[in-house]
Amino acid sequence: MNADLIVKNLHVRVEGQEILKGLNLEVGQGQVHAIMGPNGSGKSTLANTLMGHPAYEVTEGEIWFKGQNIVGLPPDERSRLGLFLAFQYPSTIPGVSVANFLRTALNARYGGNGDGQQSGIPFREFRRLLKEKMEMLQMDPGFAGRYLNEGFSGGEKKRMEILQMAMLQPQIAILDETDSGLDIDALRIVSEGVNRLMAERDDLGVLVITHYQRILNYIKPQHVHILFDGRIVLSGGPELALELEERGYDWVK
Repeated sequence: MNADLIVKNLHVRVEGQEILKGLNLEVGQGQVHAIMGPNGSGKSTLANTLMGHPAYEVTEGEIWFKGQNIVGLPPDERSRLGLFLAFQYPSTIPGVSVANFLRTALNARYGGNGDGQQSGIPFREFRRLLKEKMEMLQMDPGFAGRYLNEGFSGGEKKRMEILQMAMLQPQIAILDETDSGLDIDALRIVSEGVNRLMAERDDLGVLVITHYQRILNYIKPQHVHILFDGRIVLSGGPELALELEERGYDWVK
């Protein structure tokens, strides 16, 4: 089944204000696309709308994934289909360990519901998979026993998002300003994790949403799109990101 993400004429309203005003985009499996734009252009609105956040009202347009228009589907159903969103500001959940959170997420993604009726992924298989993915991402094994994001640095929170992505194995991953708040070392580590996942799977499509070009030095896009005032106004190759770095956004306006 085709797992490309196709956005057609998307209009989105938040708290009565129209933010996206006819956005069109197509992200194929195995591709890396970057969305760049100034603050307030609609980047995070796009990310949240794609994942089904209830505060974002689609007033017109379609979002196609795996042969169906997913507008109206709740976030958990979109996740089961194979969409994933790495948050710009990941939440902290005290009292819930990383390992327990990931096992619950895996069971929800692949059918186990955690109520005792379905056992979900066997514990031994889960531990093997978690160890394998943490080694691939060069993460300390002790990370699994910590409470989710509690006391984590900015870099650790973002690595946790990439670990979730590795465990859930989506077909399309949306990275919402993953570079936000990261120093250069943390940015490199997180980006290397994404690149390892893409090298491991040729069916993974990635949409990198960012304000700055610097993350694109590490996660190399084939396609770059400029979002301004709720629409994609210009698309090109990686050279477009470099031009934005040199010239800013004023020339686009």
